[in-house]
Amino acid sequence: MSKRYISTENQEQIKTRAAHRCEYCQSWASYSAQPFVYEHIIPIAKGGETHLDNLCYACGGCNGHKYTKIKGVDPVSKSVASLYHPRTQNWHQHFGWSDDYLQLVGLTFSTASALFTKKIGSLMNCGVGAWPCARPVKGDHKGRPYKTPQ
Repeated sequence: MSKRYISTENQEQIKTRAAHRCEYCQSWASYSAQPFVYEHIIPIAKGGETHLDNLCYACGGCNGHKYTKIKGVDPVSKSVASLYHPRTQNWHQHFGWSDDYLQLVGLTFSTASALFTKKIGSLMNCGVGAWPCARPVKGDHKGRPYKTPQ
């Protein structure tokens, strides 16, 4: 059996744990035009293993943008940070939505790099559609402090 084999039972556990959403952008699998994948958070190419703590449910867009990356470079400060890790970090502490819920907003630098080191202001094509990438600043797309939706 390959190191990459994920049993049907484990696939169901991963989907259930993720509430059938992408663990990076929170897009619903049922609304996606692309198939979702069981993604290695730490890629096998970087020493990651195929076990539940290192697997997440991801839309094709997020999986494709992340690929084998585990770190990103802040385009402003040029500092390096680890990408968002859905097993060890809380999504709501690193991400949020704009007031109109159309833009995924990065709340921390780790988040900005977690959106797969794409150019600031470019669109990130996730499982449901194109979402503007998060910016490496705290606040929403209008520069106001971000409030987590209730």
